[in-house]
Amino acid sequence: MASSQTPNRWVFLGVISCGLLLISADNSILFTALPALRTKLHMSELEGLWVLNAYSLVISGLLLGTGTLGDRIGHRRMFEIGLIIFAGASALAAASPNVAVLIAARALLGMGAAVMMPATLALLRITFVDVQERNVAIAIWGSVATIGAAAGPVLGGFLLEHFYWGSVFVVNIPVALAALIATFILAPANVKHPGSRWDLAASIFAMLTMTGLVLLIKEIAHPGLLWLGILFTILGSIAFWRRNASLPEPLIAMDIFRSRLFSAGVLTALFTMFAHSGVMLVTTQRFQLTEHFSPLQAGMLTGVAAISAFPTSLIGGFILHRIGFLPLISGGLTIMAAGFGLCYLAASNSIFPLFVLGIISAGAGSGFAMSVASTAIVGSAPKQRSGMASAIEEVSYEFGALISVSVFGTLLAAIYTRNSGLEANFAGAIDAPALDSSFVWLLGFAAGSTLIGAATTGWLLRNNPKDTAYAHE
Repeated sequence: MASSQTPNRWVFLGVISCGLLLISADNSILFTALPALRTKLHMSELEGLWVLNAYSLVISGLLLGTGTLGDRIGHRRMFEIGLIIFAGASALAAASPNVAVLIAARALLGMGAAVMMPATLALLRITFVDVQERNVAIAIWGSVATIGAAAGPVLGGFLLEHFYWGSVFVVNIPVALAALIATFILAPANVKHPGSRWDLAASIFAMLTMTGLVLLIKEIAHPGLLWLGILFTILGSIAFWRRNASLPEPLIAMDIFRSRLFSAGVLTALFTMFAHSGVMLVTTQRFQLTEHFSPLQAGMLTGVAAISAFPTSLIGGFILHRIGFLPLISGGLTIMAAGFGLCYLAASNSIFPLFVLGIISAGAGSGFAMSVASTAIVGSAPKQRSGMASAIEEVSYEFGALISVSVFGTLLAAIYTRNSGLEANFAGAIDAPALDSSFVWLLGFAAGSTLIGAATTGWLLRNNPKDTAYAHE
């Protein structure tokens, strides 16, 4: 195990961050690419949402199990395997001849991300054994996830402006290969725990449940397959919990949520990713479709959130031990809600500079909240459940993004259809006033949901803990 004096630990953190940056950017890189993909591959709105969601769906379903698999075969090996799968899936996605292949490639990308993602946090814990250094490292880790999600639309917009649509996937390949080579050189030795169990069935049942939930949300406005979504959700959840309860080492032990700090961290990840991803999605779509922004311009608009999130993410990690979790988590979510409120007022009154200020404010708030959410989750769990805590932490972020795309995408189409009387086909002629009013409504929805998150976490953190107590270690 690396000590706190390992000379290359900060360099290796950069390698881990490259893997995490790939994962988080791929959640949002298609936001600006979606209009181009609709045209090039003749996608319907529903197919477009599945292209976006196939990635997060597979990640969310597999993450609960891949953390345990990493314990079994070694987290370094998992990170390397994940990078290889991610590079291969990126090549397949870039060469996709139709929507079906692209959805399959996005699902394979999700598999690579699910293999890789738990390993990033586990390797971080192995490399940084000093508590204060680890807090800073986790804050940087969390800021990379925030930046990746916010910068994805910028990167996608830039690539689409200069290259063909598949370039948004090709860009992953050199980064993944460079990280793979650096891992061979810098990573600590691979440590296996063959006694750890990996249960594939439980992961499949979890994915079935999430598939049903996504299908239910997407079809609520088109009840044709609504019954199938309900069926998958009910049967999948029953099967998962029965299987989970029968395992000697369950993927989720509900008593871990007795820690208010742990629960607050999970809710922070969910609320932050839900609101952030939703607003980024509808903002990039609205400004491209009604304001005729280029993909790069739309990406740069949402990308200002990354600029403001980066410093607040670092600040949060450095000052956590002084001011505690309450002002950073609940305060961060409140700032985020206020930022979306400014966006709502700006969009209602067509004040573009105020809209930009709102995006900047929301990004700063998300940086504060997300910088310490991971610390709250992983640090408050007992050491013997660190793998479980890491998996739940990562599922929280991915599930928030997954549900966000489903809810915001479905609501955008449904409200647009109600306002315009037209089917939501954004590849054709657009009723701009109807789309604008739908956009304004969703900004208010994002502000309200984030404020609920601030109030809920504020109640859970009312005693304002100032350390995570890696006490369990």
